[in-house]
Amino acid sequence: MESNDRNKIDKAGFATPRGGQKGAYQNHVLRSNRVIVPFEHLQSAPLGDFENGYVVRLFPDQYFKKAGKIKKKFKGPDAPVTVGEDAFILYRTHSQYDEFPPLVGWKLRWLELDGKEVSKRRPGVVDHGDYVLRIAARGNLASRVEGPPQGIFAPEYANAEANYLTKCVLAWLTVHTLDAPYVAAQAKLLEAILEAEGLLSTVEWERLGLIRAGHTACPLCMGLIRYDELHNQVEFEDESALSNAGEQVFDATRSTVVNLFHLAPLVYSSIEHGPTNVAWGHATCNTKLGQRKCHSLRELIESGAKVGTVDGSGSIRTFGWSSENLEMIRSPMGAVWIRVSEDRLTEDEQGELLDLLNTGL
Repeated sequence: MESNDRNKIDKAGFATPRGGQKGAYQNHVLRSNRVIVPFEHLQSAPLGDFENGYVVRLFPDQYFKKAGKIKKKFKGPDAPVTVGEDAFILYRTHSQYDEFPPLVGWKLRWLELDGKEVSKRRPGVVDHGDYVLRIAARGNLASRVEGPPQGIFAPEYANAEANYLTKCVLAWLTVHTLDAPYVAAQAKLLEAILEAEGLLSTVEWERLGLIRAGHTACPLCMGLIRYDELHNQVEFEDESALSNAGEQVFDATRSTVVNLFHLAPLVYSSIEHGPTNVAWGHATCNTKLGQRKCHSLRELIESGAKVGTVDGSGSIRTFGWSSENLEMIRSPMGAVWIRVSEDRLTEDEQGELLDLLNTGL
């Protein structure tokens, strides 16, 4: 493959959380690295699946009852984690540091290899210390960034094999974009690898919206993806839902028109980055989808949940199909409606609103 395509596919194999520094995350490193598990997600995270280990992040108010006083649950042999061993404290504000200062004897985290302190995480490195500072500047108080990154964002984790196969899927999809500088015969090795792993299914990919009419497509808007969109910078002029975004980020974003797209959102409770959950999709479609599952048109038609409008005479006009959780609607021609918020009215408020509607107000 051409170097720019190899680079884009390699980049998809890296964990790259937004705002990673303030969470003490490693940025743009292999997805198979050690992960950070927030303490509030400790019970639901698949800890046994993190092949290169994990470390638990605690905020000061989670660990301390008050300054110098540790909460009871973190004491004794039954404590869920131990700071300095399988956990660390992350300070993110000056007020946190002032209200819950490090205990006497605590040290900043550091890395050691063969008995010597090192600056970068690498195989064989051992962590020492108890806390990390990622404190933003405020007023006259300067920022403090002290202690090395502790691991990657846990939802972006994938073991080395899953990560490799995911890149194989993305490479195949790259070959099948419109106007790609490749012919299908060049993808035979990719197809052999994917077929050997039971992953090559153009019928299923068509059903899920990864391809349409034999070409790579965006799973959300169903638009065919042109090869140059993998590398051209995104623009927002034609995006009605992002009408002022172009002015806000014009010439300031490095995002391309098409990027890595997950059919189901990445979550703490399970490992979702894998070859059956990825595609190429528009950056703007990724933004609109957010943390929701992308239901394909065929999936919604199969579910049989039709939706429509009712006019004043009681006539019903069906215009699409909805997911069971009512989160997404698609029309037969590919238009998409996405629920942007949950219900907020109480039952009494809903009743009052229905009464108003029934009286024609």
